[in-house]
Amino acid sequence: MSDERDASPDGVLAGLPHVVGTIRDEFDAQHGARERALAACRRIVQHSAQAIRAVHRREYDEAQSLIDEAATLVGEASGSLHEHAALYHAGFLHDAIKEFAEAKLTLAMVREQPLPTLDGVGVDGVAYLHGLAEAAGELRRFALDSLRRGEFDRCERLLAAMDEIYGQLVTLDYPDAITRGLRRTTDMVRGVTERTRGDLTTATLEQQLQAEIRGLRERLDGDASS
Repeated sequence: MSDERDASPDGVLAGLPHVVGTIRDEFDAQHGARERALAACRRIVQHSAQAIRAVHRREYDEAQSLIDEAATLVGEASGSLHEHAALYHAGFLHDAIKEFAEAKLTLAMVREQPLPTLDGVGVDGVAYLHGLAEAAGELRRFALDSLRRGEFDRCERLLAAMDEIYGQLVTLDYPDAITRGLRRTTDMVRGVTERTRGDLTTATLEQQLQAEIRGLRERLDGDASS
C-alpha cells in the first residue's frame, strides 16, 4: 500500500506547483521587461527618425535635442533587458539602437564634427556599423540638397565621407551571423556613393558649361558694343 501511495501523482508531482510557480515568476519578469523595452524602442525609433528629418531641415539644435532624448531611452531599454539575455538579443533592441546610431552619426557628419566613437554613441559594434552604413544614405540625400543650393564644396566633403565609410566597411568580411548582414548594407553604401559621385560630376560639368556660356556671352556683348 505504501508503494502505491508513493507512486501516486500527489507523491511524484508534489513539487511541480513550486517549479511551475518559479517559471511563471520568470515569465512574468521577462514579459514585463519586454513590454517596457518595446515601448522604449518604439520611442527611440520615433525620436531618431524625427532627428534625421530635423537634420535635413538644417535644424541642428532640434535634432540634437531629439537625439539626447533617444539616448535616455536607449539606456532604459538596455537596462530593462540587462538580466534577460535572450530578449536582449531578440532583434528589436538592435533595430532601435541602430536607428539611434544612424541619427547621431548623421548629425555629426553633416555638421562636420568629429565622428562619435563607439563609446560616444553608446551602442554595440554591430549596431554602430549598421547605423554608420545607413547614415551614408542620409548623406546622399543631404548632398543632393546641397547641390540644389549650389554648395558644391560641401557636397564634395560629404562624398568624401561616404567614400571613407565604404572604404572601412568593405574591410569587414565576416559571416552574416556575426555582422547581421552587414555585407548587404555595405553594397548599398557603394551604390549610393557611386550615384552621388555621378550626380556631383554631372552638376559640376553643367556649372562649368554655364560659366563658359556666360563668359562667351560677355565677350560677344563686348565685341558688339565696341
